[in-house]
Amino acid sequence: MTDFQRAKLYFSRAMRLKCPECGVSPLFVPLKKTRSVDDLLMTLDGCPRCGYAYTRENGYWLIATWVINYGIVGGLGLLLAIWVNWMWAPPLWKIWVFIVAPLPVFSLAIARHCKAIFLAIDHYCDPHKPLPPATPPTSPHHST
Repeated sequence: MTDFQRAKLYFSRAMRLKCPECGVSPLFVPLKKTRSVDDLLMTLDGCPRCGYAYTRENGYWLIATWVINYGIVGGLGLLLAIWVNWMWAPPLWKIWVFIVAPLPVFSLAIARHCKAIFLAIDHYCDPHKPLPPATPPTSPHHST
């Protein structure tokens, strides 16, 4: 499989919110079973099918939040505001009400996909496989 095919595979799995390794198990609690904001925004611990851990360490999702999510939201909001101002020149309060105010809702709406995209990028650049089960060390001088 070429690098482009691998990247395309991981990206398509991210868009479906599935495990980047096997593509079968979900990354998040299904929306129908979501009971809290944590259920909505937090990934599951890992893939029950292949054992792939979704979170490697504390702070793992900061890039997904600060770079991908805020970059998309801020970039689209800025471009939309500039375009609307250029096309129609509305008063500033209309830009705030109709463009800036909905941005936090948009940010929450795409948070899951931003995390999935980050996980796909990370898996593409630095894949990690589940560790094999640990075997107890054997001593060459073990006496019975």
